[in-house]
Amino acid sequence: MKHSVPPVRLRSAWRVWQRNATVYKRTWKLNILPNFFEPFLYLLGMGIGLGAYINEMDGIPYLEFIAPGLLISSIMWGASLETTYNVFVKMNFDRIYDGILSTPVNPRDLALGELLWGATRGTIYGGAFFSILMLFGMGLHWGILLIFPLLFIIGFMFATIGLLFTSFIKEIELFNYFFTLFLTPLFLFSGIFFPLTQLPELIQVIAWFTPLYHGVELSRGIFNQQWSMDLFYHFLWILVVTILNTIIVLRSIHRRLYQ
Repeated sequence: MKHSVPPVRLRSAWRVWQRNATVYKRTWKLNILPNFFEPFLYLLGMGIGLGAYINEMDGIPYLEFIAPGLLISSIMWGASLETTYNVFVKMNFDRIYDGILSTPVNPRDLALGELLWGATRGTIYGGAFFSILMLFGMGLHWGILLIFPLLFIIGFMFATIGLLFTSFIKEIELFNYFFTLFLTPLFLFSGIFFPLTQLPELIQVIAWFTPLYHGVELSRGIFNQQWSMDLFYHFLWILVVTILNTIIVLRSIHRRLYQ
């Protein structure tokens, strides 16, 4: 049976966000620790350990080179986990969406609410990691204020990617492919630990079309006050991809829930 596609309503989406936030208040201490400590351990192991042998990278102290990228990766992992495993469980095992859709909330409202919450989760993890970077003395300038809206926007972008993948799969085991064959290569080859100019030109071209690369470059430029038009182009890429993905995922979730 085909259902007409209803308009998305921000107020209803906000109710979905509130529902998730209420649940999160009970478990945030357990949930935040794994996603917070992983990039923090990378910061210590790579930035301080390997940084003892690498003084600078692209003219930047190595710790300050990798830290902005690790910040963005923490957002990626947080938003992706929320809109993949957590959404799949609510949709297929706990049947929470059945109850939500029995209210005036429609599937597009529900999807937008989950995207907003996924972006919020990513921002929480990013904010926690950012506070550690401040303790290390990084980002202590007025330009760093630009990083705060960026945390949410990048979180929203990765939330759209995760939710789009979730809208197509039927088996939870398929998330192994998403994390192992998509997110992990992004983490390793998006310029967090070394400049992409060291890689073959083909890899550099592929990296340009991936979301984490632009977030890393934008974050590094803001942290280290490397202001140029390139930062605007990176932000524009993120914004366009986020808008397009949002349009696609709202329709995709509608079809998934009514198929």
